[in-house]
Amino acid sequence: MTDALTINPPSRPLRGQVTLPGSKSITNRALLLAALARGTSHLTGALKSDDTHHMAHALRTMGVIVEEPDPISFVVISDGVLRKPNAPLFLGNAGTAMRFLTAAAALVAGPVALTGNAAMQKRPIAPLVASLRSLGIVVEAPTGCPPVTVRGRGSFDGDTVTVDAESSSQYVSALLMLAAGGQRPVLVALEGDAIGARGYIDLTVTAMRRFGAQVERQGATAWMVQPGGYRAADLHVEPDASAATYLWAAEALTNGAIDIGSAADAFTQPDALAYDLIRRFPHMPAEIDGSQMQDAVPTLAVLAAFNATPVRFVRVSNLRVKECDRLRAMATELSRLSPNLAIEEVDDLVVTPVSPECFRPARIETYADHRIAMSMALAGLRVPGIAILDPACVNKTYPGYWRDLTSLGLALESELSHMR
Repeated sequence: MTDALTINPPSRPLRGQVTLPGSKSITNRALLLAALARGTSHLTGALKSDDTHHMAHALRTMGVIVEEPDPISFVVISDGVLRKPNAPLFLGNAGTAMRFLTAAAALVAGPVALTGNAAMQKRPIAPLVASLRSLGIVVEAPTGCPPVTVRGRGSFDGDTVTVDAESSSQYVSALLMLAAGGQRPVLVALEGDAIGARGYIDLTVTAMRRFGAQVERQGATAWMVQPGGYRAADLHVEPDASAATYLWAAEALTNGAIDIGSAADAFTQPDALAYDLIRRFPHMPAEIDGSQMQDAVPTLAVLAAFNATPVRFVRVSNLRVKECDRLRAMATELSRLSPNLAIEEVDDLVVTPVSPECFRPARIETYADHRIAMSMALAGLRVPGIAILDPACVNKTYPGYWRDLTSLGLALESELSHMR
């Protein structure tokens, strides 16, 4: 087992072509919608990673046939009914799977328990639980985090639900996908106007419509979903925009030329908004609002360490409830390279660049968080002696990350447990 990967700064610009993995966000939405649809659905260009494997396995345990004919495809065969599993659904630290399946479990006739690893059991789910209860669904989550038990009745009768989506847009997406399985039209509305990464709700609505649902926006903060469920469909999953940010940043840091096969404006995922900021490196703006491209913030924070001027990241408090507290993690790990390189100021992250001679080698803790590993690896493109601990955590969303960097000309040195 590889315990660490040390990155040797390249002696030349990184150049080449990389085939990005499919979007995790779209793949997990499509898997669930296909499982709720009657018929056979084909998903191509899909992501195969820890997160999507957790979703696929959970659906199989609820009676859905999920086949994997090749490394980038799923075939989902369903009668549109999810059945009571014989054991709790274990979802690792897959946030989309946990939130989406907690809502979908209301459509199961019988109790469904959902749990995850230790990190998942610290991730909040109380706002979603409260919204489900308002629809008359019996849900138990004693700690406000997983494990969760949903005592479904096969459908539900509620017609209006509000949700506090300030900490996660996934709550809204979960309720929207559930709503099409109701007995009557359902209005899904926000409490207030604060919402994390609104673009992901647009992804959800687009996917729902592809699978036959009728959903219409009602002003800026509500959606009306008609009953009737879903019908099978074929869907090609676009490449993962969050993954693209690492390659865009690697290109910027090395003055390279990396072909990822998609133009930035071809992505529908919100993290693609980071491209315009990365393109401005080393003159990124003094303040960056990360609220609508949350998974790109760690990438941008590493770039900021080499920017010409300091960068403050604002409206990023939601990063505290991801796979780890990413604000604290990025401040801590960047500051291993140079003291106070990055600091937390309440819920802002402030990165103040230093001259190259102030950087030092560092062993980077990753907190079992794929985004910390992948973003902090970018620092190794400029700073000698950067070692990424637990590099296999990238399997959550981008299993081929290290292979792809190597293919571009980056040299990595493995540290194995038996060598210590």
